[in-house]
Amino acid sequence: MLIESNLSIILLLFVLGIGAFILSTISGGGGALVSIPILNALIGVSNTAPVLNLGTFLGRPARLIIFWKHVNWKVCFYYAPAAIVGAYLAALFFSYFKVEWLQIFVGVFLISTIWQFRFGKKKRSFKMKLWYFIPLGFLVSVFGTIIGALGPVLNPFYMNLGLDKEELIATKTANSFLMGVSQIGSYAFFGLLHKELWIYGIALGIGATIGNIIGKKFLSKMKSETFRKWVIALMVISGVLLIYGQMGSFLS
Repeated sequence: MLIESNLSIILLLFVLGIGAFILSTISGGGGALVSIPILNALIGVSNTAPVLNLGTFLGRPARLIIFWKHVNWKVCFYYAPAAIVGAYLAALFFSYFKVEWLQIFVGVFLISTIWQFRFGKKKRSFKMKLWYFIPLGFLVSVFGTIIGALGPVLNPFYMNLGLDKEELIATKTANSFLMGVSQIGSYAFFGLLHKELWIYGIALGIGATIGNIIGKKFLSKMKSETFRKWVIALMVISGVLLIYGQMGSFLS
């Protein structure tokens, strides 16, 4: 698909960034994943991951500053190093992966969380240990670098460790920022980002920054149980959209 950088797409990505990251802040992530079908249609499946990861990376500093005091650095210590390695390797072998099948696999996992947490009534569905974040960081980083966003996939693991609301979002943001440094550097090094994609990613990132600031105001007024229900709802919606989008491409 030939990409033509034009004002209409840039404005759409800016607005998408605002809406997606308001949603992402009040639901512990998921706004970026929900954006994947829209980006697929606007700029093509092969360009979605670099643009989406660039946009979310540019939006993370604002969120990290807002939630800085809530970061659980023990989790970052286990997660981030493996995630950085995974992002580099995924970018290196980017063209060898079948994005469509990966999106369906992730979609099925996300939909299953509605039963794992019994529609938000359960606080935890399994026992989570800190060292689990080492292999988890590597796998999520690999899949996220290829697909473009996997934020909701991490939510069950954070929730099962006992993280809630601000602490969950803050810790995810710190981990994602560190992983993002490796992702964007790897995309650039291997030539997966070019002029038009940089413009699109920056537009999305500016919108994401505004969305993070607005979303924080909503989150502060939200109860933990309500937050948990939003988290699960967004995981399920994200999963359905991923599967629907890819099934459509298989049938066409």
